[in-house]
Amino acid sequence: QVQLVESGGGLVQPGGSLRLSCLASGSMFSQFAMGWFRQVPGKERELVAAINSGGSTDYGDSVKGRFTISRDNARNTVYLQMNSLKPADTAVYYCNGNREGTRQIYWGQGTQVTVSS
Repeated sequence: QVQLVESGGGLVQPGGSLRLSCLASGSMFSQFAMGWFRQVPGKERELVAAINSGGSTDYGDSVKGRFTISRDNARNTVYLQMNSLKPADTAVYYCNGNREGTRQIYWGQGTQVTVSS
């Protein structure tokens, strides 16, 4: 069993920045594709960014050029650097891990990001 714990959410003004972190338990982090999703009430959870075990990345259209996903396998951590934040980015952000080649999928508990003046 893998546990994912997010941190770094909070309140930020429009145009500001935040960095989210997701710490994974266990010893197989390097074998996982990791992702960040977000959800607002009444809407489906949507992909924000993803990074596979080889470091290839993918982004949702609404965050391209503003958000950057990265990983540190030595620290079992994936990051989401969010710049030029907009009120539309307000959501609960969830960390996701999928051990590649398996059906093992894990979710964190979520962290709230609020962009407001």
